[in-house]
Amino acid sequence: MKLKLNPDKEIVAIARQQLKETGGYCPCVLEPFRDASTKCQCEEFRHQVAQGIEGECHCGLFIATKD
Repeated sequence: MKLKLNPDKEIVAIARQQLKETGGYCPCVLEPFRDASTKCQCEEFRHQVAQGIEGECHCGLFIATKD
């Protein structure tokens, strides 16, 4: 699997700003649920990549592809 930043620069800028505001936690996760598993790249996305599943992470910052 290849990981790359989303080619949409606006999404990347928004996601990076939100990550800065949340201390590196996925901006899609509510504050009470922030723990090590929700630090960017979140555990759910890492699991998706490990299983060879293509797609974006929740916030859209990263994209996993097979090529």
